[in-house]
Amino acid sequence: MPNGEQGQQQTHGATPAGGQWYPPEWPDRIRALADGSLTPVEPRRAATVMLLKDTAAGPVVHMLRRRASMAFAGGAYAYPGGAVDPRDEDRLVGWAGPGLDAWAARLGTDARTAQAIVCGAVRETFEEAGVLLAGETADTVVGDTTGEDWEADRQALVARELSFAAFLDRRGLRLRSDLLGAWARWITPEFEPRRYDTWFFVAALPEGQRTRNASTEADRTVWIRPAEAADGYDKGELLMMPPTISTLRSLEPYRSAADALAAATGRDLEPVLAQAALENGEVVLSWPGHDEFTKRVTFGGGS
Repeated sequence: MPNGEQGQQQTHGATPAGGQWYPPEWPDRIRALADGSLTPVEPRRAATVMLLKDTAAGPVVHMLRRRASMAFAGGAYAYPGGAVDPRDEDRLVGWAGPGLDAWAARLGTDARTAQAIVCGAVRETFEEAGVLLAGETADTVVGDTTGEDWEADRQALVARELSFAAFLDRRGLRLRSDLLGAWARWITPEFEPRRYDTWFFVAALPEGQRTRNASTEADRTVWIRPAEAADGYDKGELLMMPPTISTLRSLEPYRSAADALAAATGRDLEPVLAQAALENGEVVLSWPGHDEFTKRVTFGGGS
């Protein structure tokens, strides 16, 4: 469940700043990157989905809380998501909605990579939330996916025993790419040992389906208004990574899931990559275009 992980990690000795956590190993890694002794890891492609549904008080978004025991970002709230499966590049899948060339242009990739990223978004949403954006025809969506046969397929996908293309073929389904809107793109900082190039998507919960906590990495799931979640972050009550709180804030103006989905076509997908420097014993972190995350963090010891 990378979800655009930007190195925020609940580690012993980490310094909290609002709803963020800064790992104590960052200064040494940033210093090593600056002096050339650290070679950045190539980021893996990943996809994550902000799943929305309408309520009388406005749209709410589905979020998962990573287990506190997780070595990476334990206790942080995120969206369903994870790394792209390379197998999703190799075989054409049942497809509905904009074609692969259109998606490639939107995501800034080639067609095969675009297919893998969109497949990753739909597959991870099914794996971690039990919601499947697919149907038997170009204008239908499957209904309840909580039966034992669905669960067996979901487990096989999680274990990578079954490719997503094979899963769709087995069930005679088409991926409904028109139900997704590309929203943002964040890349894990170069000094991190685990890096992801993550595309964020928005989608509406299909009628007849319901979410559940299907992820082994999460101990809680919630449907929450973006503004309420952002308020919890601002108060230091909800731990989040920069891309999570950034995308939450960007959802606040929309009065319905459909409005947010329609707005996705105009969203800037220029990748956001953190910059870091060591200045007078402080780590200065900034995310271009996102001034709220610029922080000066003092670390004991290795600073």
